[in-house]
Amino acid sequence: MPERLSLLSALEWEVMEIVWRLGGAPAVRDVLQSGYPAEEKAYTTIQTVMNTLVKKGFLRKKKVGLVNFYQPLVQRDDVVGKETHSFVQRVFRGSAGALISHIVANDALSAEELELLRSLIDQMERRSDD
Repeated sequence: MPERLSLLSALEWEVMEIVWRLGGAPAVRDVLQSGYPAEEKAYTTIQTVMNTLVKKGFLRKKKVGLVNFYQPLVQRDDVVGKETHSFVQRVFRGSAGALISHIVANDALSAEELELLRSLIDQMERRSDD
């Protein structure tokens, strides 16, 4: 993912999630129908957000006839990584351990999530023993 990409606003995240979920190169109308079936957002709002995402380097726009189609230029996992890194740097001074401690100490994990965390730790320990 190019370093020039900035972070996403909450609405930009919503729109990107819809675009990634739809796959291909959806038009504004496709994003509206899929993500906002009760018309919670205006066409012009989503169009503006998608054009902003083009300027930020997250989407590519291609005009076919009168319709603009938008294709993602970045994968979701890459954006999640950049956003997570930025969050940990800003809020926890770069310490992933501090983030995990905060989550565990504040009962933010369900029993299933705690078991998943234990499993992940076990896997990492087994790998480091090899």
